[in-house]
Order: sequence, then C-alpha cells, then structure tokens
Amino acid sequence: MAGSGQLVDVEGHRLRLTNLDKVLYPRTGTSKGEVIDYLTRIAPLLLPHLAGRPVTRLRWPEGVDHAPFFAKDLEPGAPDWIPRRAIDHSTGAKDYPLVENLAALVYLAQVASLELHTPQWRFDAQGTRQHPDRLVLDLDPGPGVGLAECAEVARLLRTILDDMGMPCVPVTSGSKGIHLYARLDGTRTSDEISAFAKELARLLEADHPDLVVSQMSKSLRAGRVFLDWSQNNAAKTTIAPYSLRGRDEPTVAAPRTWSELDEPNLRQLRFDEVIDRADHLGDPLTDLAPRSALPLATYLAKRSADRTPEPMPDTAPVGAPSGTRFVVHEHHASRLHFDLRLEHDGVLVSWAVPRGIPESPERNHLAVMTEPHPLEYLAFAGDIPRGEYGAGTMTIWDTGSYVTEKWRDDEVIVTVSGRPGGPLGSARLALIRTEGAGEKSQWLLHRMPHRHAEGPEQQAQARACRPQRASAHPHASAVSVATAGPMLATTATEPEATRAAARWGTPWVEFKWDGIRAVGMWDGERLTLKARSGTDITARYPELTGGDPGFGPGPLTVDGEIVAFDSRGIPSFSRLQNRMHLTKPREIDREAARTPVTFLLFDALGSGETDATAIPLADRRALLEKRTRAVISSIVVPPVADDVVGALATARELGLEGVVVKDPRSPYRPGARSEAWLKVKITHTHDVVIGGIRPGRGGRTGDIGSLLVGIPGPDGLVYVGRVGSGFTERERARLDEMLVRTVENPFFAVPAADESDAVWVEPRLVGEVEFAEFTPNGTLRHARWRGLRPDITPTDVRRAP
Repeated sequence: MAGSGQLVDVEGHRLRLTNLDKVLYPRTGTSKGEVIDYLTRIAPLLLPHLAGRPVTRLRWPEGVDHAPFFAKDLEPGAPDWIPRRAIDHSTGAKDYPLVENLAALVYLAQVASLELHTPQWRFDAQGTRQHPDRLVLDLDPGPGVGLAECAEVARLLRTILDDMGMPCVPVTSGSKGIHLYARLDGTRTSDEISAFAKELARLLEADHPDLVVSQMSKSLRAGRVFLDWSQNNAAKTTIAPYSLRGRDEPTVAAPRTWSELDEPNLRQLRFDEVIDRADHLGDPLTDLAPRSALPLATYLAKRSADRTPEPMPDTAPVGAPSGTRFVVHEHHASRLHFDLRLEHDGVLVSWAVPRGIPESPERNHLAVMTEPHPLEYLAFAGDIPRGEYGAGTMTIWDTGSYVTEKWRDDEVIVTVSGRPGGPLGSARLALIRTEGAGEKSQWLLHRMPHRHAEGPEQQAQARACRPQRASAHPHASAVSVATAGPMLATTATEPEATRAAARWGTPWVEFKWDGIRAVGMWDGERLTLKARSGTDITARYPELTGGDPGFGPGPLTVDGEIVAFDSRGIPSFSRLQNRMHLTKPREIDREAARTPVTFLLFDALGSGETDATAIPLADRRALLEKRTRAVISSIVVPPVADDVVGALATARELGLEGVVVKDPRSPYRPGARSEAWLKVKITHTHDVVIGGIRPGRGGRTGDIGSLLVGIPGPDGLVYVGRVGSGFTERERARLDEMLVRTVENPFFAVPAADESDAVWVEPRLVGEVEFAEFTPNGTLRHARWRGLRPDITPTDVRRAP
C-alpha cells in the first residue's frame, strides 16, 4: 500500500491514502491503517465531541517513538472542504480545522494526527466564539499515586457537583489520570468557569489535603492528585474524548461509567477495547454532545451550493422550539429508498428507510439516521446531479404534521398525519435506536396501534414499543429485546422500595448481582447471547453456549446476569473483567478454565411461538421455572424473596450489591427504564481501629488530614486504608485531643505512600466507617468516617466475612 497509495471515497469526499502499513506504534505494531479503521468505527461517538470546536493536533508521521509535531492551523495541501476558523495569536491569525465528518477524521489520520485537542467552547455557525458549554477537571496523579487515587478524588467531586445539579462523567485520559466533564448552560464566560473550577479545587484541597493539591507547582504533588482547573481557560485545550494518545501503546481518552471507576483493576484502555465497549455501552458522554451544536455542519460539508439544487442555508435556528412538521421523501438514488424527516430543534432530524414506512404493526423496518437537514427541505423536490452526494430524483411522498409522545436520544414515538388523501394517512410510529450513535446509527421503525383502539393487551404492547409478532424470528420477544435492549430498573432508597412493594401487594425481591446483563435466545438447537446493547457475546462464554443448556424443545428467550463467583461464592465483577473483553478463542478457552461464569436467570420473555413480554412478571416467572427444570449447572434460577427488609439484610450479610424490587403485575418493557423495577444498592459499614494519622496540608496544616485504620488479625493490626472524608470540624478537634501519639507503628504492611509522613497513635480508639467494598488487596474502597464507637474495644473488632 506504499507509494502512490490508493484513492478512496469517504462520504462523498475523495482522499488518497498512503503507507497504510506504516507502523505508528512500534511496541504494539499498530499501523496507520489500523488507526484509520479505529477512527472510522468510533466516528459516531467521537465527532459530536469535536463539532464546532477548533482542533489542535499532535502529529507523529514517523511513529510515536519519534518527537511529535504540534499543529494548530492546517498544513498546505489539506482538502479545501475541511472548514476552518481563524483564531488570533501573537504571531498572527491561525486557521484551525473544524472536524465535522468522517472524511476529515480519515484525512487527519492519513497525516498521522493521533491526538486531537479541543477547548471547552464552540464556534457558532457564523464563526463567533461562544461561552463554554462544558466544565472539565483534570485529575493528574503525582509521584506515588495512580488511577485509584484519581478515582477517589473523582468520586469526591461527583458528590459536590451532583449536589449543585451538575452531574459529571469520568474519562480515563489515556495517559495517567482522569478527566471529569459536566455540562454548562453557556451563560458564563470562560474566565468565570475557570474561577469556579479553581475555587472548587482549592476547597477540595482544604478538605482533603493529604489527597488533593490545587497548586501548579510540581514539587507539591508527591503522594497527591493535582486537580488541574486551568483547562477551562479559553486558550487551553483538552484531549478530546475518544481521541487516541501518542503513547507507547494506542491508548484512548475513554469515557467510563462510575461503576468502572470502582473496579480494583482500573486502568487506561486501548483502542480495541474502546471499540468493543462502544458496541455494547454507547457513549456515556452523550449528554455533553448535543446534536444542536452546528446542526447543519455535516449537511453543508457534503454539498456544494453551485452544484446542487438542494437548499443551502447558512445556519439553522439553534435553540428554536421544536416544530411539528414532517416530510417523507421518495428518493430514487443508486437504490430507491425513503427518507423520514421530523422537525426538531430547528432542523429536520432524518432517517433513511430502505423499505419505507411499515404498513402494519406486524412488520418492522430498518431506519438509518442521516445528518440533520434544513427546514427548507420540507418543500424540496428535484433532481440532484450525478456525482453529487445523494444523486438522483427526490420527490415528496407525503408531508404534514405530527404529535410527539416521546423524544429521547434512543427512542422517538410520534403520531403523524399526512396530506388528505395521501398515502400515509395517520400513523403512530416508534423509532428505537439499536446500534451506534448519531449519524449512521441504526434504528428499528415500528408502526404502533393507535391509542384509541387499544385494549389492555395492546396498551402493554404499545408501552413496550414493539410488535406482538415478528416474522423475522421464531418469537417476537427475541427481536424486540435484541433491538431495544433489556428492561432496566430505576434507582430507589430502601424506604421507597418498601413503600412501592406495599402498594403492589405481594412483595417481589430479587438480589442484585454484580455481573453483566445478557439476553439469551434458544432456538431449539443453539443458545445465542446478546449484551445489553445488542452485541453478540455468544462466543465469549462457551460454557453457556457450547451445548444444550437444558431448556428443552422449542424456542425460549430469557433475561439474566452473567457473573463470576469468587472463592466465597459471591459474584465478583473484578473476576468477570478477566472474561468480558476477550474475543480470541484460545484466550477465551484458557481463561474459561480459570474463571468460569454462571448465567443467573430472572425472566422469560418468550416460549415457543408465544411472546410473553406483555404478561405479568409472576406469570413469566412460572414460565421460566417450567422451562429450566433440567438446566446445566452453569445456568441457575435464583429464588425470589417476599420481604424487602429481610432481603436487604441478607444481601448485606452476603456482601451482595443490593436488591431489585419488582411489581409482580408488570409487563416486560424492552429498552425502557421503569419504576415497576426498583434497584436498591447497599452501603457497607465496618468497625476499625485507629492506628495513625496523616497531617493536613494547605488550609488544614496542623490538623488531621486523614486517619490510618486497621482491623485486628491473628498477627496484629492489619492495615485496611485511610479515611479522609466525613469529618466535621468538631470531630477533627475531638479526635486530635483523644489520640495519643507514639513512635511505634502499630500496623504491618502499610504502603510507602501512606507511611511516608504518618504520625502513629496508640491503637485504642474504635470508629465506624462507611465503604463500598474491600478491594482484593484487603483495603477499604471509598471509606468515609461515620464516628467513634466508644461502646466497642479494639479486641471486639473482627473482619467481616
């Protein structure tokens, strides 16, 4: 592939790709071609985070083992269809690229632009710099600390930002630390947001001086996490989410879930792992990448005003209220297809529907999201010239207005009313996203019964947004769940769940298992497993899918959780991590012998030709038990409890994640998060013995920064970590008076970072801490001080099982 390269067409733009076998990451042998493949596959998630933002690049044309080039403006010879925006510098204005489509991403990869950095603000359609639309906090570990400490700081920040109504999402940076992002409403300047972030960092340092430092000086960072607030400055940039890093290995700035930050083996992710996660997880940062940002940029980039009769407005009415108009175009392009376009937020949100609008609820059609179109397209009809994007004849099949029933990023339900006498008439349509995000994402288009014609069964069917029967599969439940995803629970407190169970009548309580959700589809000969997103994970768990599971003859669709048990028989997400990302058969077989899994079933969604999703949970459970009487040992149907309080007590005793309380009358709603299922998570507490303190720093110099605590064992006081939060000023002062300093270390096996500046105390006082779990190395995760226990002596403290 070297030499003159090859000419390719990327979404209507012609690019010459050269040296695709050039190795850019020598340690892993990763080539330029593999980089382009990654960007092509991750583009639906990456592009929304780049839209409207000037991109600063780091280029490694000779590979990451050489020095990079820092690039602001585009190099000579860059395609003229890549839009630019000028930014003034002391040396003059520089034209920064705007990366709005896949073709631009591929071009940047061709010139080895591996790292893409952006500010926290965007340009509007006129090229005017806007106020920042996101807050970013960069958690950078100093010497002696790592990702675990960064995650601890991230959780502290999450609590503060949640209380302020600013939910945040973590991103492992691909380098050393973690970034936290939170949405802003765009009403504050960069200077104001920088000042806010600086004050937040300073306050957190004052509360946790042993863990956090807010000052820039590198000499202060040893043993602490530097909370870098400065990247909110208008002139600063941050590595874009999903961008590669120019490190020894092709790591990525990877958006993560909060549960992942609790994992003991938290680490930076490589690009292949990010692609695998994206297939079943989607983008945790979706809320930070609104489609309304430069909504017509992609549409305009694909078209030339002097070569197509299509409308070419300069901008769209960003922030305008959503309208109620729609149009369906009949598009005679290379292949005949139809385009469904709904007015929303000042543009026409559009889907290409190869087979048109379904004529009845018995059939579902594929719909692929395209770029948003201008409102002027409502009346457009004409011939798009050959050689142009979308070339062919475009006619209006039907048009009219619609009423919105639901509009979410992954689900849209509308009732459309076409022209009098037109082909569509009135139709209630559901669009359910099944794969990907943004442009080119795949959706299921379903025609639903009208509400006024529905009986109880049809109403349950409509709520689930799926057909009663689907001809493409032996039973409709497999189709609806595989496309829309499994039903999800809503978070609740113990009192809320207890009250709900009382309203529902007979309490129905299941344990919350710490694993990964999976839908199993048995066709009578083979068991197929689908992850929550619809990704096929059958090959990853051969002990479940390699033979007859014991479901008997006839199809069966089940819902459950795949878990890996530890030595105590408790599900361990840490152990499951050894399995869930493997894709190579040899690696899977080797790890399966070391880390076997179990499929815990809790629902049956269809049996034989019967779709069971509309019938009550209690009846589905009876069906599940009937079909699983002879299952293999790695498939288990756990019991159901009838007492919320008792089940939670048992979960605490066993060290489980919590419980899920369900309405036994509820239907199964694929893809929906329902209040008919309530999940209650457990917070653990434990008695500990205080054996040392770490002095406070910054605003707490001279005070207690954190407590070093332990639990007595056969050989003495076993160190189980430090506790630096949950104290009142009065409590700190009281502890300072009560603790008796000594020169003797009462623990054994204290990490060097914690021991370096420790002040030892006589191990006489017992306190209670709240924590998430014990890590595999025996320390407390997310420990928070609850108070002293004067009623307990150190000899009374024992490690909980």
